Amino acid sequence: MAYAAFRSIGAYAPKKVLTNEELSTMVDTTDEWITKRTGIKERHIADENETTSDMGVEAAKIALERSGIAKDDIDMVICATISPDYFCMPSTATTIAKKLGLEGVTSFDISAACTGFVYILSIAKAFIESGMKKNVLIVGAERLSAITDYTDRGTCILFGDGAGSAVISATQNKDEAIIDVHTGADGTYADLLMSPNGGTGSPHDALDGEAKACFMQMKGNETFKVAVRTLTKDVKDILESNDIKSEDIKHFVPHQANYRIIKAVGDALKLTKEQVVVTVQKYGNTSGASIPMAINDIYEDGSLKAGELLLLDAFGGGLTWGSALVPFSPLLR
Repeated sequence: MAYAAFRSIGAYAPKKVLTNEELSTMVDTTDEWITKRTGIKERHIADENETTSDMGVEAAKIALERSGIAKDDIDMVICATISPDYFCMPSTATTIAKKLGLEGVTSFDISAACTGFVYILSIAKAFIESGMKKNVLIVGAERLSAITDYTDRGTCILFGDGAGSAVISATQNKDEAIIDVHTGADGTYADLLMSPNGGTGSPHDALDGEAKACFMQMKGNETFKVAVRTLTKDVKDILESNDIKSEDIKHFVPHQANYRIIKAVGDALKLTKEQVVVTVQKYGNTSGASIPMAINDIYEDGSLKAGELLLLDAFGGGLTWGSALVPFSPLLR
């Protein structure tokens, strides 16, 4: 039987940094207020001509180089994004594949907001375990600055740009395999976090203006409460169903939306400070790119070692949620 192994990680953050101090000149806020409410100190912003696919390509190149797998052996590309290069088509994944020189490779996007990376991880796992694919490149990439209203202090303080990527490959070694992935959604809460964006459900002429229709809108307090409750339950469920204790987790990598959410979930699960990965202070919320960017940070600082168990946990607009138990299984070279 084929299993799916998490082989490598890579990430990219744009050079431009937007600090809390700079934001305080744009909207009625302060560094102290933002830090206290979110834990965020700065976020990276793409250059004017830098697209979501451009960032995805940079992250993918790193993941491919670290994987030890030949580029020509990649047989699928999946991108998780809510800020694609094009509204409908082509998909950002096909654009990434083209820029990487991957010809004829199955490529498509999914839209699951901040849970996107967990969703594409589950898809890659399913395709590999079914025998349909062998080496899948997954990319979470976002240019959220393009859909952020910088006159709305409730949202503009939160979001940043960036990309993260991983290579998921077939293995016969069960010890290397992704253990489990849970995903879910509930459209009942869709209005808590959404971007009307002029789709067929709310065309532009029914809104205040075409540009404003594309901006993200969020009910912050309600989202916070549902996020903590949902994330905690989902993690407890995946640990219990796989008979794994919280102390067995080496790295808990939650979606980096807000430090208060991360801390609340970590405390509820009785995880130590050393177990919880926190990068929200320097990247802000990068939606589908958030988890792989955080994994890349602990890989590059030497904290993530082969064989160590990652617990991923995410919550996003839709509403969507997901969790995953993932051993880090690089090819030994």
